[in-house]
Amino acid sequence: MSAVSLKHLVCTFGTTRAADDVTLDVPEGEFYSLLGPSGSGKTTVLRLIGGFETPDSGSVQLFGQDVTRLPPYRRDVNTVFQDYALFPHLSVLDNVAYSLTVRGVPAAERRARAGEMLDLVQLTAFGDRRPSQLSGGQRQRVALARALAARPRLLLLDEPLGALDLKLREQMQSELKGIQRHLGLTFIYVTHDQGEALSMSDRLAVFSAGRIEQEGTPHDLYEYPRTAFVADFVGRANVLPGERLGRPGTQLALRPERVQVLPAGQGTWQASVREVQYLGAQTRLELDAGGIPVQALIASAAGLPAVGDVLGLRWDDAALRVLER
Repeated sequence: MSAVSLKHLVCTFGTTRAADDVTLDVPEGEFYSLLGPSGSGKTTVLRLIGGFETPDSGSVQLFGQDVTRLPPYRRDVNTVFQDYALFPHLSVLDNVAYSLTVRGVPAAERRARAGEMLDLVQLTAFGDRRPSQLSGGQRQRVALARALAARPRLLLLDEPLGALDLKLREQMQSELKGIQRHLGLTFIYVTHDQGEALSMSDRLAVFSAGRIEQEGTPHDLYEYPRTAFVADFVGRANVLPGERLGRPGTQLALRPERVQVLPAGQGTWQASVREVQYLGAQTRLELDAGGIPVQALIASAAGLPAVGDVLGLRWDDAALRVLER
């Protein structure tokens, strides 16, 4: 059974189509990401799934039931927001138990289930504290525990790690994925961070201007992008004119790590170095190949070229991907 099935969803705000004929299916138990830049429609689609917005047309089905016109509280869904939305005057334990209180769950069961969720997010010893006494990562865990306490079949996460620093964000990515696997729940995760989407998702949809540009596994989207937008948004890509590669009328994508950098005079193309970006183990080169910008990644230990140096470039033609116009 599909956990989520969206059919031809359209949602407009004024003259803007925030969701433009969106159709997708998410199998039960998947970690599914909606990826795209700001304004691409991903959060609107999440809100349509949760019942916080109503579509102009199309349908939303959850676990086989049409919920298009049902309010959020009548859907078996909970949401984790970026700003946590914790109650500052309540303890951590009472925050986690809040949704159970609203549902009229008896006090003993509330405390037991809230304690179980705090165990799950490794905050057992923090139940008596207030949210203001926690770090950002701890508050995010409390918000997650609160959403899970009601035992929803579907969890929606709207850029929940956006306020965290890089190291903590990477740690929380691993923990979120582990919790999702442990519970076997369906997670729908909204993010503009390609690294998050690639590392956490079973599948993902890339959004642009209210539409799904491409859907698939992280491997499929990275290795086989269909459009220039997907090629450049999911990772980095060189978009090359087919005319220069014997394929007139086409655009071709080539990942920077597939570009081999050689001494001047060797290779397929000659290019001058415009910028050198040291990234630690790797260095990114921004190159100019006869008016065509090209990026390449090289091992930093190999020695770094300088701006203005001329280098040769070569690649395996099997690494080229033909893009749809």
